[in-house]
Amino acid sequence: MPHSLSSEGTLEEDSVLTDAPPAIPTTSDVEKKGDPGSSPGAEEDHVRAAVKLEDMFADDDEEDEEFPSSGLTDGAAQSSPPLTGPPQIAPPANHSDSETMLAFYQRLFPFRYLFQWLNHSMKPSTDFGHREFAFTLQNDAYLRYQSFPTSDLLRKDILRLNPSRFEIGPVYTANPRDRKTLRKSTAFRPLAKELVFDIDLTDYDEIRTCCDKANICHKCWSFITMAIKVIDVALRDDFGFEHIMWVYSGRRGAHAWISDKRARNMDDQRRKAVAGYLEVIKGGAQSGKKVNVKRPLHPHVARSLEILKEHFQQDILERQDPWARPEKAERLLQLLPDKALNDALRKKWDAVPGRPSVSKWADIDALAKAGVSKNLDRKALLEAKQDIVLEYTYPRLDVEVSKKQIHLLKSPFVVHPGTGRVCVPIDTRRADRFDPLGVPTVTELLAEIDSWDTEDKKPEPEDAKKLQDYEKTSLKPYVDYFRIHVGSLLKAEQSVEREREDEDPMEF
Repeated sequence: MPHSLSSEGTLEEDSVLTDAPPAIPTTSDVEKKGDPGSSPGAEEDHVRAAVKLEDMFADDDEEDEEFPSSGLTDGAAQSSPPLTGPPQIAPPANHSDSETMLAFYQRLFPFRYLFQWLNHSMKPSTDFGHREFAFTLQNDAYLRYQSFPTSDLLRKDILRLNPSRFEIGPVYTANPRDRKTLRKSTAFRPLAKELVFDIDLTDYDEIRTCCDKANICHKCWSFITMAIKVIDVALRDDFGFEHIMWVYSGRRGAHAWISDKRARNMDDQRRKAVAGYLEVIKGGAQSGKKVNVKRPLHPHVARSLEILKEHFQQDILERQDPWARPEKAERLLQLLPDKALNDALRKKWDAVPGRPSVSKWADIDALAKAGVSKNLDRKALLEAKQDIVLEYTYPRLDVEVSKKQIHLLKSPFVVHPGTGRVCVPIDTRRADRFDPLGVPTVTELLAEIDSWDTEDKKPEPEDAKKLQDYEKTSLKPYVDYFRIHVGSLLKAEQSVEREREDEDPMEF
């Protein structure tokens, strides 16, 4: 039978770990799916992070050469790969059936590495045992506050319940299953969780011209590529985080998981401070100017502009052509500071309908140099152009996801129920080459196993290591990347533990 289920359900752990009583969900644990970030007694902390601005640039009264309209110069940073055909839209919704999902969990899901990633050790600990998992069942019931002492027990329960997906929450001060038995409600509170960030292409709908809503193509995926580059370097260089993993959401976005111990132990106020530091785009689709950064530019903003300006030329001006329509061009004029210049630009564009955005961007400098405005403030014009570049390229973060420990986030390697694609890690070293539409679907992966077992299997020596099913599929490079990431995290955690053990607590 195609992608049949193994009768034994072999565990992927290095050894069989101690069992615990079976996890039987109670009626009170099953909830209507609502805000996965809600939690009893959680209070909103409205403290805003104050970001200090440092001197970065001297006043620049010279001619604007920072954002030229000409093509890229030699040696410029690589942008998204050029399209070789028309935009490729994501496939329509195709929910995976329960048999397919069961086969996926049994044969392909990397439970062992997920356990090590969340446990931060090979030996079971409360980092995993007190961690909340939330399951979305096939009938859309939402099962919260599930917890498991070991990887094999998580696997057993997932095979039993066969959820369409599951989410990961914080580590609590007590076992989430025991929360109702505690005498004081304050005894059950979140203790730690990875710092996370969420970027969704629907937040770019007002500026992307190729797709909208749940649809994506290679053109608009470049917004996610830009976001990964900007946020990743800020997290590493400005905050010193090392263990950062970006994960494709399965359809139209990406999630960042920061597993450094310092990040996991952040309280909500510190998480808000980090999110506030990275937030530049503010305001909804109907708001006015969305970028209002102070001058001189903060070093993070200045660095981001350097990363983004080549993307702006290729991915925005050339591929998105954001100001092709008159109403969109009017939006551009609203962001420029000089009325006389705006009037001259409007007159020129009205006389040449369909003028591309590359040309319209070049017209700003051309008419400014021509002296159409006698009172033009060139410094203000440069700053306005910088803000425009940021508005059309800078990451649009869902900061609410990052602010609270209790917020649940979809687990890596689950299957997106709408596309069937697996939520795989993104190698940031090759972010430009990541193709969301090339990520394997669950049905493709199971077909690859069947093909390997029936057609491509070659005679192997008796002492040869037996391949795991994922190694027979196109999921292998993603699992290998995850394994290496987890290994680096475990090594860092072990180093910290050794340093603690070396300290002598009994000094006289």
